[in-house]
Amino acid sequence: MKLRSALGPVGLFVLLMSAGMAGCDRDGEGGERSENVHKALRMDKEAAASSKAAASGKGAFVQPPKIDLPYHKEKLKNGLTVIVHEDDKAPVVAVNIWYKVGSKDEVRGKTGFAHLFEHLMFNGSENFPGEYFEPFQRSGATDMNGTTSNDRTNYFETMPVGALDMTLWMESDRMGHFKGAISQEKLDEQRGVVKNEKRQGENRPYGQAFDLIAENTFPSDHPYSWTTIGSMEDLDQASLEDVKQWFSDYYQPANAILVIAGDITVEEAMKKAREYFGDIPSTSVPDELKNWELPIQVNKRLVTTDQVPQTRIYKVWNVPAIGSEEEDALDLLTSLMANRKNSLLYRRLVRDEQVATSVSAFYYARQLAGQIIVMVDVKPGQSVEEVEKLLNDELREFARTGVSEEELRRIKQSEFASLVKGLEKIGGFGGKTDLLARSEFYYDDPGALLNGIQDYAKVSVDDVQDVAQRWLKPNHFTMIITPKEKFEVTGEDVDRSKLPAVDKTVELDLPEQQSFTLDNGLKVVLAERHDTPVVFMRLQYRSGASADGEQPGLASVVARMLSEGAGDFDSLAFSARQEELGAAIGASSGLDYNSLSFSALKTQLEPSLELFRDVISSPLFPEEDLARVKSNWLDSIRQEEAQPQGLAMRKLPPLLFGENHPYGAPLTGSGTPEAIKSITREDLVKFHKTWLRPDNAQLTVVGDVTRDEIQKLLNDTLGGWDAPSDPLPALDIPVVQRPEKARIFLLDRPGAQQSYIMAGLVMPPWQAEGAEAFDAMASAIAGKFTSRINMNLREDKHWSYGARAVSLDAEAQRPYIVFAPVQTDKTAPAMQELLKEYKAYLGKRPIKESELKDYQDDEVLKQSARFQTKGQLLSSIAWQIEKGLPAEYIANYPQRVSALTQEQVAAAAKEYLAPGQFTWMVVGDLSKIQKPIEELGIGEVEVLPAAE
Repeated sequence: MKLRSALGPVGLFVLLMSAGMAGCDRDGEGGERSENVHKALRMDKEAAASSKAAASGKGAFVQPPKIDLPYHKEKLKNGLTVIVHEDDKAPVVAVNIWYKVGSKDEVRGKTGFAHLFEHLMFNGSENFPGEYFEPFQRSGATDMNGTTSNDRTNYFETMPVGALDMTLWMESDRMGHFKGAISQEKLDEQRGVVKNEKRQGENRPYGQAFDLIAENTFPSDHPYSWTTIGSMEDLDQASLEDVKQWFSDYYQPANAILVIAGDITVEEAMKKAREYFGDIPSTSVPDELKNWELPIQVNKRLVTTDQVPQTRIYKVWNVPAIGSEEEDALDLLTSLMANRKNSLLYRRLVRDEQVATSVSAFYYARQLAGQIIVMVDVKPGQSVEEVEKLLNDELREFARTGVSEEELRRIKQSEFASLVKGLEKIGGFGGKTDLLARSEFYYDDPGALLNGIQDYAKVSVDDVQDVAQRWLKPNHFTMIITPKEKFEVTGEDVDRSKLPAVDKTVELDLPEQQSFTLDNGLKVVLAERHDTPVVFMRLQYRSGASADGEQPGLASVVARMLSEGAGDFDSLAFSARQEELGAAIGASSGLDYNSLSFSALKTQLEPSLELFRDVISSPLFPEEDLARVKSNWLDSIRQEEAQPQGLAMRKLPPLLFGENHPYGAPLTGSGTPEAIKSITREDLVKFHKTWLRPDNAQLTVVGDVTRDEIQKLLNDTLGGWDAPSDPLPALDIPVVQRPEKARIFLLDRPGAQQSYIMAGLVMPPWQAEGAEAFDAMASAIAGKFTSRINMNLREDKHWSYGARAVSLDAEAQRPYIVFAPVQTDKTAPAMQELLKEYKAYLGKRPIKESELKDYQDDEVLKQSARFQTKGQLLSSIAWQIEKGLPAEYIANYPQRVSALTQEQVAAAAKEYLAPGQFTWMVVGDLSKIQKPIEELGIGEVEVLPAAE
């Protein structure tokens, strides 16, 4: 079984949003096979794997972790498959419904239907007209969304236990009572939203690549020859009758999988499933396309142009689909080729030859076919032909010589560690409900993916080399049915005249925060949580961009270089050691703090801490790696400047704070090209010595460890890390004034299909008093999907895929940023609408009682899931410590939010918001947008020079 399907990688999901999966992007994958057949299949497969392992010495075998994910599976009389898993660690329940319909069920001329219909499903039902999200945003919903892929469509949400009845009522209502709610107006509205989603994707560099891959690697009659989002022409031709027939055909119980997981018993969950879904009838389910002969390898080369900062090479091979005997080996093959510092292609192209800035590969597994896709970003100035020749040579050599057993073991160990950590989450992308539904959908067995890790552990170096030799051939693309069942309903009836009441009782059982100080003066806060054998830590120290001085980006480069070797380990050895231990050590940089993150399995805690100590006290900062990192960093800056959002995020901060202000550096954290070029190893050593010291740091620990255990381990490993005698330098962050009038800055991007609008405002520093009123104020106007500006520009006008605002966390004055990508011809009108909404919020239309009540209900009930994982708990405690707040601040948060009044929130709006003092940044085609913007008369307009 494919391990990464079990992991549910969010990173891969993001990539596939353009490749073959689309999401709604709101605030917010038949019959049962007998167990004897399962056993026979597993015995055959294990015997074959054991024979092969014996032939290769079993040297690559890694003992997989013992994971228990019990479930109950039952099919209702109307055909609905229900899967239940009990997990009582937090008072939440996750619901995930997979419908067996995706873009593969469409036909040419009517593509994009599955994804368009997913959007429509969020527009209310017959018994609940209006926005589907409204009751959820009053009830503490988290991880709430919907996605569409080539193979299936799913909808999911994680809720407090008390909101489960409401959740099942809503989900069952749109399954059984939705057709009558579909109107021409709603169809036109969501058609406009999907078009803007498509424009937004195509407006990104390389945004059309996966359309071209689908078109050129599959025959025109193959269901994978078009992407999930479809074409503009087909979206225009979608009629109301077509959409209603799509619902009748596919959205019925017998064509769906319902997974319920969380703080609920099997008996309770099945009773509720029968209650809410049992009376929904199923008709004749459409034939399910489950297999297709593998398309022949194409021998095709496509050269095209786009607005991109550097050349990218795509190599694509058609390979077997999900469920094949080669699935695990194909997955491991891509990890060995790319995605890791020690991988073949990364070492050769990025590190050794330095002809590429990045290389990635993945096994794109689907129901009807799979693909191996390799992507290489060619370093500017390098010969594309020579880089491609080197790439081809390395792929041939890989197929000829294979890999070492040690390397294969490291990757397996690393994947198993990720799996253990990922299983803390109940719902959402990659959570337990996702894993159970995916297993049932693709393998007709909810436990298939976890059972399959035994097979994954046995994959040998010979297995990997065999698939490489079989599939990585010169011919490739460079760019780059079951008897009808009789169904019946249970006859049970549900009151659909109103939503079930939501139980708004939230009971949190948070672990005690234990504080102590190490022998070297380092302050530590521990929160014990023993549900999984893993420990998480975060070491944060004051510095960040505010300590960059005259070298913007220095703190970020220091953070990046900390993973390039430490102690006795060079960069590759350091990466290999992490994989060997199943540990993860990372570094990040913000405006005012840098931080080191750490996670390790309990069984490997001491050696992992020794590696962590080396990063803290003795990083290598090697000259040759710094040169490579700086070179690739400069290429990344060019990538940012090629994207409208990245360009705006680079240009807006100095306009808000001033060129020489610590917060005037690009919001991306990448600094300026001049500063990056000037950074030397001595600069890194000095920054590290100056700021990373016990008397300037705080360590937060969450996980499966007691105070006595961790205190001794930390003293043993970090005890030799002492503070220097030099005093800490002062960090002076100047106060800046808002401009008296609005200012507008334009950046030209000829031919852009969208304009990217940003508006910035400097806010006072964060303070505990009034923080809840500020957050409520910011949320209602621009902080969530149902906020005023998003409902205006996306849902009412259909001009944008989404508009939001964020207030960045900082020790000093905070940047407040409004952002809205809009279609080009609506740039000036969109700016006018934004101003209209903000002015009304300050004047005739302050926050309404219903808006505040929705915010309070949602924010309070969200606390049920806020501390579900150790990582979530760690982040909250670390932030609390950073702000100097007592431990009870987090626990008392719901009471403070519940006590807010309209007057307090309206006063916060008047105190903080000043739309007449916005600093605007607009990136777009000035030949089309400049004159209409100037005619608005908002403020002085200045055209900034284009990025070099």
